[in-house]
Amino acid sequence: MINTTLCYIEQGGKYLMIHRVKKKNDMNQDKWIGVGGKFEAGESPYDCALREIREECGIVPRNLKYRGIVTFVSDKYGTEYMHLFTANGYDGEVNYDCDEGELVWLPKADIRNLPLWEGDHIFLDLIESDAPFFSLKLEYTGEKLKNHELVFA
Repeated sequence: MINTTLCYIEQGGKYLMIHRVKKKNDMNQDKWIGVGGKFEAGESPYDCALREIREECGIVPRNLKYRGIVTFVSDKYGTEYMHLFTANGYDGEVNYDCDEGELVWLPKADIRNLPLWEGDHIFLDLIESDAPFFSLKLEYTGEKLKNHELVFA
């Protein structure tokens, strides 16, 4: 089981997204996701989110808000606890030369038409509606969402 973070950084009605096209054997290959990554030893979810955003984008997010925990259960990829964050704005200049994929600012309304994990639509709805802190369990067979459970804190 691994712990990761994912952050949706908003600026001017757009999210900074990564199109995961640069790494081989990437479970997110060809999908669009927010910015984040795996915990390092001794990190809190907040520490990890800040570090990953700095490493992948070269920026410091403003108003970083811990929104929920998403548990991914997959017969293909194992189990992952993903700590979900949002941010409104940032300091610094975006470094678009990202090792993880192509960084692109996309209108929030357009994101739903891109290749996403099926369960991402559920937590995007939650963060866009400013839902309270939540725990969301997503169960996948292969890349197909088979079940989900949502609990609000």
